Amino acid sequence: MKVALVNPSWNYDGSIYFGCRQPHLPLELGYCRALLEADGHETLMLDGQLQRLANSELAETVAAFGPDMTVVATAPTYLFWRCAPPELRIPGDLLRRLGARGGRTVAVGPHASATPGPTLRKLGVDLVVRGECEEVVARLAASDTWEDVASTAVFDDGVVKTTSGLHASAFIDHPPLRWPRAWLAAHRHHHHRFDEPQIGLGAEVEASRGCPYNCSFCAKIDFRDAYRRRNLKHVLAEIDGLIEQGVGYIYFIDEIFLPQKPLLEALVERDVRFGVQTRIDLWKPALLELLGQAGCVSIEAGLESLTVEGRESLAKRCRLGTEELAALLIDARRYVPFVQANLIGTVGDEPSLVTYWRAHLQEHDVWANDPVPLYPYPSSPSYRALWGEPDDKAWERAHEYYLAQFGAFSDLQDKRPSPLPQLEHACGCAS
Repeated sequence: MKVALVNPSWNYDGSIYFGCRQPHLPLELGYCRALLEADGHETLMLDGQLQRLANSELAETVAAFGPDMTVVATAPTYLFWRCAPPELRIPGDLLRRLGARGGRTVAVGPHASATPGPTLRKLGVDLVVRGECEEVVARLAASDTWEDVASTAVFDDGVVKTTSGLHASAFIDHPPLRWPRAWLAAHRHHHHRFDEPQIGLGAEVEASRGCPYNCSFCAKIDFRDAYRRRNLKHVLAEIDGLIEQGVGYIYFIDEIFLPQKPLLEALVERDVRFGVQTRIDLWKPALLELLGQAGCVSIEAGLESLTVEGRESLAKRCRLGTEELAALLIDARRYVPFVQANLIGTVGDEPSLVTYWRAHLQEHDVWANDPVPLYPYPSSPSYRALWGEPDDKAWERAHEYYLAQFGAFSDLQDKRPSPLPQLEHACGCAS
């Protein structure tokens, strides 16, 4: 079978999207390609940002390939499934331009996982995958009927028909990924890195997937939920391949980069720098020192709230006080050039308290961001606490609530994001 795997040409104008807007490796499509080719299928993998191709060019390239099946992602990469753009206008625009020339069409991503019905309707695809997608896409390619492929949804006489539950990838034995040299050459962005000099190309890698915690704000109920650690040999083989291709910096997209001494010790021996997102309360001083020796130059530590009460309200399950957390962050800064304490805007944190702790951390060269407004993604506990299980209006409801709650947004967002129907109207995918 011929299968096209497409990451659209993203545009975030008017979006609430606060993830990074630079190009990144579409890891989910990379895994799909590896599994499909192992089964003997012919693939075409495209990325609008890395290849600088507009949606119109992507559509024409797919059509020229003549696939039997086209898979389109609804989030820029696995790294941003937890904070994807709520609107589907960009994949919708791509699919509209492609028309019937892509064979059977499939959407993968957080939208299909949480709300299969609206995703089918807005995008007009034949099928959506629910949960992590790589093995499901491989099974679709191996099946003639699709009716028995688990973790999918289709329209059957206008009614959404789902097969079994959400898919969680085995993940631990995923093979080392290899990327086109031209893609890496175009990937000069070092994600979440602020030190100098920045030598070599950038890339993203997964050493683990999921998280053992269930913080209220984290949109991972429907994907990337349970914690799994990837085979270390495969991780190192992938990293060695990237270094060989000129990569000097990798970003571990792991939801939570837990202390893993064998991995850190192996990285000490390699000429590569890296960044992570983690929880600082899970690290001991000796491991923080090893983290720095291994080449870590960027830590994004989820603190979220500056009070015990605030962290409890977010279900952080953090046993340390703010003073202890601050001390660990400051200790980490001794070994790592950039350390950030991530903060979320919580009702319980008084502005004066936030100002005090931000100033304290910044005096020790630890960056603490201006608290970011919380978006109740449909796959997060916070959404379900407010409205229950997501229905066909889940994204519209969350979006409207978010715009009504906050008068100011983060530095990465548009000054005044647009309503969801307005964003999706232009591509004809508004519900």
